[in-house]
Amino acid sequence: MQEIVELIRSSTYTLFFTGAGMSTESGLPDFRSKNRGLWTKFNPDELANAHALNHNFKEFTEFYQYRLREIDKYQPHEGHLILGIWEKKGLVKGIITQNVDGFHHDAGSGNVMELHGTFRKFFCNQCKREHDREDYLNGRDQCEYCDGPVRPGIVLFGEMLPEDVFHKAEIETAKADLFIVLGSSLTVTPANMFPMIAKERGAKLVIINREATPMDHYADYIVRDQSIREFLIEINHHLSF
Repeated sequence: MQEIVELIRSSTYTLFFTGAGMSTESGLPDFRSKNRGLWTKFNPDELANAHALNHNFKEFTEFYQYRLREIDKYQPHEGHLILGIWEKKGLVKGIITQNVDGFHHDAGSGNVMELHGTFRKFFCNQCKREHDREDYLNGRDQCEYCDGPVRPGIVLFGEMLPEDVFHKAEIETAKADLFIVLGSSLTVTPANMFPMIAKERGAKLVIINREATPMDHYADYIVRDQSIREFLIEINHHLSF
């Protein structure tokens, strides 16, 4: 723990990479977890994709309205807030995240690269105009300008990752001298390439995840079987601003 504290203290460009494990500690169930209400109402494998948007729009919309209401039941935990504070103090240069809940923004982080999009934005799939989140929740799923389908600003299965966000994440990763993974299995491609880019560019790599990852043998430090929230609280305590 003390060695990781010293790494953060001495680093000039620290990046964090967060996955589902960061959000589940807020209470938000993992999207893939089948022992939850989502799977009793919907089959995400059939609806979380571009085909459903184009061919099963009614159920697609009901599914995402449900997911949005589920997210609204939760909020960022103290670990999210600590990362926001660290960015303001210059200890964190940015966060690359696989999560779509927007908790990093809510917690005060500014430089957040959302590889899989975000539920903070909604837009028309046809004319690309942005639409209001509350309107979407209240059933307005057609664009008032072109009658196109309104959808959440997340990446659906079958779609490409946002090129601008991905490119920015590559640039930021190449600058890092410390790259810390929080709560990601590092099995989803191409997002899992970033720890390796950082390592190949000479950065120290730290992986904090409850289970082993395919990248563990490249890491300089590994922390398993510990709450991410508690880990960040402890690190923050040792940094003692």
